[in-house]
Amino acid sequence: ALLPLVILLELGGGLALVAGFQTRMVALLLAAFCIVSALLFHMDFAQKMQQIMFMKNLAIAGGLLSLALSGGRPASLDGRWAVRDSDSR
Repeated sequence: ALLPLVILLELGGGLALVAGFQTRMVALLLAAFCIVSALLFHMDFAQKMQQIMFMKNLAIAGGLLSLALSGGRPASLDGRWAVRDSDSR
């Protein structure tokens, strides 16, 4: 039941980040998703692979949080819209 939402979040969110669309919000949503999925699915630390997957999810979340703080760059859709909005004032 949740699979279509997960697919939409991962594919849609990834494409939005590549395009620079709503960069901060999408990065925050994906970071939260990575943290939640790490806590729900990779907590069996007796297995080495689960430890690796847990740390991978936290590393990705850290990168996404960094992106959420910095926001989109001038070449992103967010950056272009910000320039356009400032020019129209």
